[in-house]
Amino acid sequence: MNNEEEKGLRNVKVAATQMSCSSNIAENINKADVLVREAARQGAQIILLQELFETPYFCQKEKSDYYVYASELAHNKAVNHFRQVAKELQVVLPISFYEKKNYARYNSLAVIDADGEILGTYRKSHIPDGPGYEEKFYFNPGDTGFKVWNTRYGKIGIGVCWDQWYPEAARCMVLEGAEILFYPTAIGSEPQDGSIDSKEHWQACMLGHAAANLIPVIASNRIGLEVDEDSSITFYGSSFIAGPQGNKLVEAGRGEETVIVHEFDLDQLEIGRLEWGIFRDRRPDLYKIITSYDGETLIK
Repeated sequence: MNNEEEKGLRNVKVAATQMSCSSNIAENINKADVLVREAARQGAQIILLQELFETPYFCQKEKSDYYVYASELAHNKAVNHFRQVAKELQVVLPISFYEKKNYARYNSLAVIDADGEILGTYRKSHIPDGPGYEEKFYFNPGDTGFKVWNTRYGKIGIGVCWDQWYPEAARCMVLEGAEILFYPTAIGSEPQDGSIDSKEHWQACMLGHAAANLIPVIASNRIGLEVDEDSSITFYGSSFIAGPQGNKLVEAGRGEETVIVHEFDLDQLEIGRLEWGIFRDRRPDLYKIITSYDGETLIK
């Protein structure tokens, strides 16, 4: 094997998609399928779909009628569909879904490897509760902890939406060996105040994860206006792929259904992390305060 061949062994091409969603589950899955196939056609090996893409973002209102959207992992339509797609296209697909487990309900994600097998699930750790984003009505707090998945194309860490606002979550996944971080999300306007536009803040937070950990970050958001009675959210898309310096490499528009793709050399990225000394110079012995709620009281 020559040097040029060796250089390409750890290259991986990643993609993020974004789309609008209707109340027709089959239609949403089909639309997502089209985008995944387009990403694969462009050479993507790990393809990220947005949060809860099977349905509208039903968390705008607290309605027990929406509990019916939950399903067990083995019976979830999107997961079963994309297991076949992953195997056919030889791609890795993290699939967001509303999980039912006995009387618990989770905002979950199944990680499907390039052979169509499920590596496991992650349950969203941070559950928001605010106007238009009433997730505590629908989801138990995730109990899996932060996880890293050793896929065919590299070790990936995945948080779900509100998880992306927490630097602790990103750092935990990188400490576990993640080489790329992925965040499926659903974020847009604020129903109680139309003047708020969080797009720049949303991106800046994740760009910080990329820069602080010297790691690529990929975010997939939905688009479109969704209305539920007197509440409405315009999801602003702007899905992006960031490089290890916190630099946006590719960004989608606010309203287009599209695919964005970028390639990384995982070996070169690892060398960069080592050269900076960020992980060498950490002082976990001084960080115990971060396990407290109030910055002072620690559970013994």
